[in-house]
Amino acid sequence: MLRNFITYGLSLAFLQLLIACSPEPAEETAARPQSGQAEAAADSGATADAKEADTLILAFGDSLYAGYGVDQKDGFAPELQAALRAAGRDVRVHNAGVSGDTTAAGLRRMDFVLDSLSRKPDLVILGLGGNDMLRGLKPSETRANMEAMVKKLRDRDIPVMLTGMLAPPNLGADFTKQFNVIFPALAKQYDLPLYPFFMDGVVGHPDLFLADGIHPTAEGIDVIVGKITPQVVAALDRAPA
Repeated sequence: MLRNFITYGLSLAFLQLLIACSPEPAEETAARPQSGQAEAAADSGATADAKEADTLILAFGDSLYAGYGVDQKDGFAPELQAALRAAGRDVRVHNAGVSGDTTAAGLRRMDFVLDSLSRKPDLVILGLGGNDMLRGLKPSETRANMEAMVKKLRDRDIPVMLTGMLAPPNLGADFTKQFNVIFPALAKQYDLPLYPFFMDGVVGHPDLFLADGIHPTAEGIDVIVGKITPQVVAALDRAPA
């Protein structure tokens, strides 16, 4: 997967993608877990919808999960929900994506989001880390925060699926090596399903990005959803009944 990423030859564009995922400082995002998109991620309407479905999935991530720049109905969570329902699954996908979130910010708001739901999720899809990479945070800190979130979910007996991120080569060999092993290592350590690179199939295709050349279009999100849906189905099938 890393080799494929390098061949895209779009390291700079990928860094721009991460910049767009970080419109405000991590400290501000973490300090306001009940405002803006975080509040939307836990609204009563979403919990009402959750009651109507047999299965509840929590999509917990940053702007790539939040559906930045597209109509909300075309974002990752609703499109994944539609794909799963088309596959015969009675599923509600709850959008807990917040633009700008680092792993530290996600860790701080995780309990709030979980406690705001009317029931325990059947699966959490967890995808953070891109903003840590942009800010040059130590990969060891990113891993520690990701592991803490995994442990929180395991303590609540909630199955987890990770969606990974990759560092572009121009961040340096040492950083890239340390960062790119985070998600595979956690998946192996805790026996978690892993989708290695969330942007697989979109990076390298300018027509799948918005006019800003940064965020995926609705069509780009469709590509992501098309690729990830089979693995989400597999993750649901392996989760305890």
